[in-house]
Amino acid sequence: MKPDRIAFYRSAMTGIEAMAADTVRAFPRHSHEVFGVGLIDRGAQRSLSDRGSVDAGPGDIIMVNPGEVHDGKPLGHTARAWRMLYFDPKIVTDMTSDISLGAARQIEITRPAIYDPILSQLFNRLFSAVIDGADVLYRDEACLTVIAHVVQRHAELKYPKILPAPIARAQALLDDDPSVPHTLAELAAEAGMSRFQILRGFAHELGLTPHAYQVQRRVALARRLILAKTPLADAAAISGFADQSHMTRAFVQRFGVTPGAYARTVAGAVV
Repeated sequence: MKPDRIAFYRSAMTGIEAMAADTVRAFPRHSHEVFGVGLIDRGAQRSLSDRGSVDAGPGDIIMVNPGEVHDGKPLGHTARAWRMLYFDPKIVTDMTSDISLGAARQIEITRPAIYDPILSQLFNRLFSAVIDGADVLYRDEACLTVIAHVVQRHAELKYPKILPAPIARAQALLDDDPSVPHTLAELAAEAGMSRFQILRGFAHELGLTPHAYQVQRRVALARRLILAKTPLADAAAISGFADQSHMTRAFVQRFGVTPGAYARTVAGAVV
């Protein structure tokens, strides 16, 4: 039987989330609101992002920036196993400020896959500290050394992407409240474009169609509500999903686990 295990862990550090996967599952195009740093333990995968197609194999570090649209699928028909740590951008910004002696800087990771044995060792140390609940000083040191290595070796200063004003207005309409249903005609009117222009322009600039972007924002909102121990049915309704099963399908597609499993392991909620 092909393995299909994806697990999130209760984290000992606020603002850092840990997961491990051993699966043949292919993930569709999506993005995260956080920085991701991970390690391929076995097998290989291919990911397509705005940086092109990238392959990663055993021992490779994989990384992603907040908002960077990407996908992921196994190379061949065998499972690949990997672990990820997801960092709240504020943690990265704060530690980058420490590293640069007070200069507030936002960074962008430059390569989605690299071979870096030193970073692999640092990652393993931090991953264990996060899921095992090591001493707080040890965790702080492990976290800072990982971020410092990434910042100094594999990142550059980030310059915000400036979207065309019409696309930015349409994006803002979806961002203001992801739960609100919008038609393509409404987005087009907000942008001052035709429906075809907004559909094509939105996908070109953001890497996702307006609907895919809206669903992703709803999943992100549902995830935050689940972390706050909101009942699943309420989280689905507040996030704009038709029902809990609709939320579950969207959640599994992006995270590989059900909202209930996520709530039990990460949020410690009883569902």
